[in-house]
Amino acid sequence: MPGCPTAARFTTHFAALPDPRVERTRRHQLIDILVIALCATICGADDFVAMSDWGRIKKDWLQQRLGLELKNGIPSHDTLGRVLRPPPVAVFARLDPNAFAQCFVAWTKALHTHTAGQVIALDGKQGRRSFDTASGKAALHLVSAWATKSRLVLAQAAVEQNSNEIVAV
Repeated sequence: MPGCPTAARFTTHFAALPDPRVERTRRHQLIDILVIALCATICGADDFVAMSDWGRIKKDWLQQRLGLELKNGIPSHDTLGRVLRPPPVAVFARLDPNAFAQCFVAWTKALHTHTAGQVIALDGKQGRRSFDTASGKAALHLVSAWATKSRLVLAQAAVEQNSNEIVAV
């Protein structure tokens, strides 16, 4: 990632995460699957088909910008599902939670250092005139995460009417 030192890269921190899959059945590196899932989700993919489609569209970008090898191509939606699906069938569920937590904490600390502790503001808003009383639809309530220094919306989530930022986080 341009502008992102090696010390702050996701792949740097998660490369050592133990892969619980049987070695002879691995066609894709675990780090590749995790990066594709993370990036695709950030870009709005909400299922394994969308993640796989996103990966195929962005294959060159993933190789050039993130340095993924992808020697067996982009994992199919079935492969992503086998690795990331909730228990009892998921490899993701078999990952060592302590090792994953250590990788995640190290990565977020590196990001914190790289961003000089930039503040992420959370803000809830109700969409004005987003309700429809005739059809019984309530107003839209969104919570946004805003990177103050970068002036960038990192994420938005719709929440229930009587909910707040804490629930969205």
